[in-house]
Amino acid sequence: MATVFLNSNKVLVHPSILFSKSIFSFQKLLQINEQNPAHAVFLIYLSLDMRYMPVKPNISFENLEVAFASKSDAELRKMHLIFGTMNNNTLVSLGVKLANLAFKLRLPIKGIMKKTMFGHFCGGETIADCQPTLDTLAKYHIRTILDYSVEGEGNEESFDATKREILRTIERSAGDGNMPFGVFKVTGLGDFELMTKIQEGKKLDKKEQEAFENIKSRVDELCKKGFASKTKVLVDAEESWFQDVIDQMAYVAMEKYNRENCIVYNTYQMYRHDMLDRLKDAHKTALEKGYLLGAKLVRGAYMEKERKRALEMAYPSPIQPNKAASDRDYDAALRYCLENKDSIHLVCGSHNEQSNKLLTELISLHGLQPADERIYFAQLYGMSDNISFNLAKAGYNVAKYVPYGPVEKVMPYLGRRAEENTSVSGQSSREFDLIKREIARRKTAKS
Repeated sequence: MATVFLNSNKVLVHPSILFSKSIFSFQKLLQINEQNPAHAVFLIYLSLDMRYMPVKPNISFENLEVAFASKSDAELRKMHLIFGTMNNNTLVSLGVKLANLAFKLRLPIKGIMKKTMFGHFCGGETIADCQPTLDTLAKYHIRTILDYSVEGEGNEESFDATKREILRTIERSAGDGNMPFGVFKVTGLGDFELMTKIQEGKKLDKKEQEAFENIKSRVDELCKKGFASKTKVLVDAEESWFQDVIDQMAYVAMEKYNRENCIVYNTYQMYRHDMLDRLKDAHKTALEKGYLLGAKLVRGAYMEKERKRALEMAYPSPIQPNKAASDRDYDAALRYCLENKDSIHLVCGSHNEQSNKLLTELISLHGLQPADERIYFAQLYGMSDNISFNLAKAGYNVAKYVPYGPVEKVMPYLGRRAEENTSVSGQSSREFDLIKREIARRKTAKS
């Protein structure tokens, strides 16, 4: 016990009360021992100041009326068809191959794609085409991240063309509160084989060195544009065998542009067993150099490719031993970012309901408002609407990645999306089940 004085009288108080003034306040003197006023005993009434007490968020990802509020009955039926097809691995693989072949043969399938896969997962072929999607999402308090999803053709001209298009997305986002982020993949701006060579420590010839300087220049130009227009910029993660080179470019940009506000964000793939330590090391460096760390956390998108390459080239796989380990490190990274919220700005890029729920609880535990600008939730357009729309309804910052680009050039992206949905345990089945339940709910409500 500790001794304090109230009106010159001694009061015995547990030490923990003395160090919790942000939560407790002495409010009322209830009783004095009248028989022995010289040794008065004070009973202290402790009043909880509810402004500082964590409250468990009342949010459910099972509210399907909210989840599908933006979808008409016809759109739900289309989603039912799409995810029903994606539940079949054979159909997905065959469909992707046939679509790619049809485009090579110049068959007129663009209209079909726009009404099915492309129309569901993409906003349009151009920035202007995406406007109706942006408007619909904004109506439900969901922001948009325009994602130019065309892969480079492997030459300097195509890399420059990609840079110019991404600059246009950042320019479009400037001053628009519904478009807080721009995004790019470094492989859209330069040759991944060149970056692989650098990570392997091989010497570059003069032409290669010039090409690498061009990559760095393009990355810097995009980040500089984000800084000038006050638009946050996400640098996507890629394969491990050249990720170190991407990281270095991201950290150079952070050191230049994240001094006062968090503009540049690097991406951390938590399905890598070394990634939690890499995140912590990046934070330590940011503290030492005096800039804010922007961190987008994802589980990862190249698992099969990573394991296959490691096996073929006889080196240890960088991938976690199992999904539980990925989940553990992802949630640990969320906790770490919130514990360091004054120096880390976070984007939680996840379709995992448990991780998203955990982050809402951490936000509350740390006494933050749901709309704290340091924290965003993000999902892909066309997926996990039960997460995105319910979070937005509850007042959290939510953004959807909205891919766009010419239909035939976005096919590689759509192919990966389809294959990821079939390879991620239960993802397409979960989406399919939610859609079926919402269709049934609407039928019941109308009867």
